[in-house]
Amino acid sequence: MTDPNPQPDPVLARVQQVLEAIRPAIQADGGDLELVGMSSGGEVKIRLLGACIECPSANMTLTTGIEHNLMNLVPEVTSVVAVA
Repeated sequence: MTDPNPQPDPVLARVQQVLEAIRPAIQADGGDLELVGMSSGGEVKIRLLGACIECPSANMTLTTGIEHNLMNLVPEVTSVVAVA
């Protein structure tokens, strides 16, 4: 039987908090992001949305902005990848 009220993953909750802090800057440029999930090895999967999909700077945003912040603020994060 599955737990009807599963406890949220505290690491994933911290990842989501960091992403929510970053989101306004990304939205200001017409983009957005969605947390897809996190592997047990610490790889965070992000879906880039809006203007980020076609943006030539999306990879830099992903590594310099998102990955850098996540790895500094959530030590369990080992990498960040964009998924379609």
